[in-house]
Amino acid sequence: MLRFAKMNGAGNDFVMIDNRAGKVQLSAQQIAKICDRHRGVGADGVLLVERATNSADFRMRYYNSDGGEAEMCGNGARCFARFVEKVADAGKKVSFETPAGIIAAQLHGELVTLNMSEPTDLQLNVRVSGGYENKTIHFVNTGVPHVVIPAVNIEEIDVLREGAALRRHEMFSPKGANVNFLQKRGGNKIAIRTYERGVENETLACGTGVVASALIFAATEKTDGPIGVLVRGGSELNVDFHRDSQRFTDVTLTGPAEFVFEGTIEL
Repeated sequence: MLRFAKMNGAGNDFVMIDNRAGKVQLSAQQIAKICDRHRGVGADGVLLVERATNSADFRMRYYNSDGGEAEMCGNGARCFARFVEKVADAGKKVSFETPAGIIAAQLHGELVTLNMSEPTDLQLNVRVSGGYENKTIHFVNTGVPHVVIPAVNIEEIDVLREGAALRRHEMFSPKGANVNFLQKRGGNKIAIRTYERGVENETLACGTGVVASALIFAATEKTDGPIGVLVRGGSELNVDFHRDSQRFTDVTLTGPAEFVFEGTIEL
């Protein structure tokens, strides 16, 4: 029997597992079973707490619902910070290593602020052709590669069709990219919808997608932070940063992280 906690960050939901003892070894099939919303716990992904191998307090392992490991997950990282506070008495400030770099977190009740790794590979106004409609997109890696596409009305977007087509575009092979559709909401506020690779569907929120969309908005609109980002789940997250033209540093993401329930599952 495997013990877990269920958490969500702005509607993006996760199964949290304490693996500091190193005894949990999950196959891709087992992760997919855990995440199955009919036959398992139900989640967008699985997060494991492990012992750090460098100067951080912990190591975060994140797996999408298809069982594939991803570099980073912003909403999951906020849940991770609250989870280690509970199971490991980590305190209000914690750091953890990820394939995207060391992430620092600070807890403020149910809100968590993450100090994100520095974004890379910013590309604006890229023309995409081929099997997908000719379209101008933007791109940035915020720990995970993200495409951002401005839209007049994101409610009219067929996120499943358009997101799946771009996610698998040859420009982003072999790993693919997440796809975000961005709508201005006045002032320094935007709304987004996100198609996530690995989940292969629209999710209620995506933390790295929130950051990517906010940075693209800042770069194209030449504005500074903080930027409020409304996600599909109804929550508004906050992204702040230091901007020097099109270079971004000191990027932070603030949003909720909530416990839902605890339990055990037989694999």
